[in-house]
Amino acid sequence: MRIVLVEDNASLAKGIAYRLQDAGHAVDMLDDGLQASDFLRDEPADLVILDINLPGMDGLDVLRGMRDRGDTRPVLLLTARSDTVDRVRGLDAGADDYLVKPFEMAELEARVRALSRRSPQPFRKELTFGRLTLDLDARQVLVDGAPLSLPRREVSLLEALITAEGRTVPKAQLLEHTYGTGSDIEEAAIEAHLSRLRKRLKPYGVRINVQRGLGYAIAPEAAS
Repeated sequence: MRIVLVEDNASLAKGIAYRLQDAGHAVDMLDDGLQASDFLRDEPADLVILDINLPGMDGLDVLRGMRDRGDTRPVLLLTARSDTVDRVRGLDAGADDYLVKPFEMAELEARVRALSRRSPQPFRKELTFGRLTLDLDARQVLVDGAPLSLPRREVSLLEALITAEGRTVPKAQLLEHTYGTGSDIEEAAIEAHLSRLRKRLKPYGVRINVQRGLGYAIAPEAAS
């Protein structure tokens, strides 16, 4: 999934992002309410993790803005406020769930999984390309029904390429999908992942084409 994380506590945000990325998700990190409101108007995402106390704009106002314009993406609120009245305000504003700080990362992951199942627009469960099947829930790649061991980053790259259905995906877009917006990862890291992924997929009739200066596209291996 692509998850938008809006949290102005830098150390907490990094901890959450690393945990979600380790689970195979792409995470866009934002630390300002106004910035988040603009970002959510224009950018796709599957789920939003939103702190209430933010600079620029309160998290509840960001949430109300989403719901007022018909944005139904699931939102998990993070709050340091434990009073019942504050939790009710969050839910009334349109939150799907909330977590009170401090919390355990395992509980955060469980809430994310639960919200993905409850989404009004269910996520696709599988992607297929030739002999490959990508189970999006398990983050597992299968070849003719048998598991193929791939590192999590390569699974994310494969997801982005298959979803594009043969269209060229810019390198910057692959970087965002794999690491999230705002990551400080060099593009060379994506190139290294793609090189390894290309070698792993070649025996199964799948190639990754490079269009210099444009990006990458997945395609079936030409018949000999």
